[in-house]
Amino acid sequence: MIRLIMADDHAILRKGLKQFFNREDDITVAAEASNGDEVIRKLGEQEFDLLLLDITMDGVSGAELIKLIKRIKPTLPILILSMHNTLQVALLALKAGADGYITKDSAPENLLEAIRKVSGGGKYIAPALAEKIAYRNSFPDQALPHVRLTSREYEVFRLLVAGYNINETSKQLFLSSKTVSTYKARIMEKMNIRNMVDLVRYAVLHGIAE
Repeated sequence: MIRLIMADDHAILRKGLKQFFNREDDITVAAEASNGDEVIRKLGEQEFDLLLLDITMDGVSGAELIKLIKRIKPTLPILILSMHNTLQVALLALKAGADGYITKDSAPENLLEAIRKVSGGGKYIAPALAEKIAYRNSFPDQALPHVRLTSREYEVFRLLVAGYNINETSKQLFLSSKTVSTYKARIMEKMNIRNMVDLVRYAVLHGIAE
């Protein structure tokens, strides 16, 4: 039996997935969490075979949360279930220590396959993203500017192009406004972009923002 802890900030999604998993003979939802702090607390209360993790939640999330979990539970398999189907988000998660990455628009049978594979010690990447990774590895010199961003810089970048201002971004990431402003300046410099209009245009062009 695969005992998983499911972490997602949408209660309706958690309920739906729990009902879906209950139909399977080899999967059970042993615990749920709605944010990073809850994940850390519940990981200390019992043992699990898999963490099914949304990469975007309130508080500590994303690559920072994955790294923290791997320090606490280095052998716990982590499967990311995310709404983000962009290559950079997936790469940051995998680099941080995630063992698999699947998007929320995937077919149900693919999610079951991913859970069974990752909980058994394997790796899983959504097919569409696997193709993008393979293409990028074939042409490493053609890497886009945002690929050079650190995980924290990318989180700031993603929020800014989504319409969050400096103060809103600082609250989302639990950083000071000054720190966010510093990250913004680094992002602009690394990507050789001079203003927010061009930054948003870049993000839309490459599927990072709508």
